[in-house]
Amino acid sequence: MVNNGHTVQINFSADNRMQLEGREYRLLQLHFHAPSEHHLQGRQFPMEAHLVHADADGNLAVVAVLFQEGAENGWLDGSWPVMPGHAGAKVQLKKGVSADGLLPEKRDFYRYNGSLTTPPCSEGVRWVVMKQPVSASRTQIETFRHTLHEPNNRPVQPLNARLVLE
Repeated sequence: MVNNGHTVQINFSADNRMQLEGREYRLLQLHFHAPSEHHLQGRQFPMEAHLVHADADGNLAVVAVLFQEGAENGWLDGSWPVMPGHAGAKVQLKKGVSADGLLPEKRDFYRYNGSLTTPPCSEGVRWVVMKQPVSASRTQIETFRHTLHEPNNRPVQPLNARLVLE
């Protein structure tokens, strides 16, 4: 787990994979934004996770998981207590984490083609936005916000000619 000054990121080993539209993608890392970069029906959420995947050709697919304030999130409990507190700090998690445990119970999603949300904001990213948010406690959300000291979200971009699929 590393604090790169822009977010807190967890890197994954090569054996974590997903299938999307007939292609296999390997999970590279997941990181967090607060507040959320995606809105559902105009609603912004206090936090969002991005699970960044790449296929064999380097094409990216990102799964976005939205967090709403509520019950404590057990998955975050596995890593939040050792979250690196300043830019450049790294910690080795004592226990492996499964990205699957971060996903909501219902796996319905929106799908669109977009861009990275951090510079260079390159196009060509396949986005999968989970419809069902997961919960995180106020303390868990504030722990992340406090670590970064400022919001790290990109403002919502216009749809332009993008199609959003369900």
